[in-house]
Amino acid sequence: MPGFERFDHEEQKQIQEVMDTGILMRYNFEALRKNRWKAKELEEKISKSLRVNHTQLTSSGTTALITALRSLGIGAGDEVIMPSFTFVASFEAILFTGAIPVIADIDDSLTLCPTSTEKAISPRTKAIMPVHMCGAMAELDKLSKIAKKHGLYLIEDACQASGATYKGEFLGTIGDVGCLSFDFVKTVTCGEGGAVLSNDADVYQYCEQYADHGHDHIGNNRGAEDHPVVGLNFRISELHAAIGLAQWGKLGEFIEKQRRIKTRIKNQLKSQNRIRFRRIPDESGDNASFLSLILEHETAARNLAQELINKGIPAAYWFDNDWHYVKKWHHFKNLKNDNKLYQEHRDMLPDYATQDFSASDQIIKNVVSIPLSLNWDEQKTDEISAAILEITQQQTVEK
Repeated sequence: MPGFERFDHEEQKQIQEVMDTGILMRYNFEALRKNRWKAKELEEKISKSLRVNHTQLTSSGTTALITALRSLGIGAGDEVIMPSFTFVASFEAILFTGAIPVIADIDDSLTLCPTSTEKAISPRTKAIMPVHMCGAMAELDKLSKIAKKHGLYLIEDACQASGATYKGEFLGTIGDVGCLSFDFVKTVTCGEGGAVLSNDADVYQYCEQYADHGHDHIGNNRGAEDHPVVGLNFRISELHAAIGLAQWGKLGEFIEKQRRIKTRIKNQLKSQNRIRFRRIPDESGDNASFLSLILEHETAARNLAQELINKGIPAAYWFDNDWHYVKKWHHFKNLKNDNKLYQEHRDMLPDYATQDFSASDQIIKNVVSIPLSLNWDEQKTDEISAAILEITQQQTVEK
């Protein structure tokens, strides 16, 4: 992680093929494009490799989430349960369909807690949206069972987990609909881009139309196409798709390298009894883009993150993170006072500012995550392991 660390002649070749035609739009211009359809080709490759019937590319992971929500008919007043630890795009996507984000706690998998999820269900709940954070999966068996029990949709936000699996099935293909992100720092990058995954032909047809202003894409005269649905411009460009084609071909290589690095570090840290590892429901399916450590207490976690950063080693202390943890989503917590939303929408929102997320706090305040670089060799990997051990052992001495 991320894929841009492996840009080479393959990306250049794919981009040049687009530039040779001059056609950057994914639709139409048949006479000029020399039969080059990068977006279509990437969709086919994703569907084949993930063993899913349909893939619809979009301009970002965020627009993929909005498209997925709309494809299931989720909108005004519907509640969607999501975790307290995720990227802000999760609540943004729900909010901008007119629906209501309902925040549930995480557990030591750093994903949506099934017990908290079930407690959050109300008569207005329409879907559960687990987020497969930092490359690994939520408790999909338990969450699927809850969704079926209550007649709810299961939407997988797999934007941080391209290529990861759960019990042999790819994340994003297990629920009713799933989403991937291909932004600049993802395991596979298009620069900007996303995808909606579905095995349902009707869901796919809606997504394919919604992401392009509702066009039905029948015939080869764009101006004469019908518009069965009202949509938006969430199209990916041929240039972005071209980069994605080169990157997607390297996904297996990326994951294999990340898993080797992660396994090596974990083996060197497992004797340290002051560190626990994040619980992963299916270790074999982890895409291994992050190593997440659980320390004994908040001070130890803060100190480890800062000392690693001081040594030039990337580390995330999520408890203080503005984008990924509910504690600092101040703009989100102020939504009931945001007059840019309809009054009716504001009235249905919970008072996020007064909600209790102490169960999530107790977990995330002790977590440090290290993004794993595809450029690390064994020597660099060992240096990072040694740094973690040195810092945590020094903390023990000082204590």
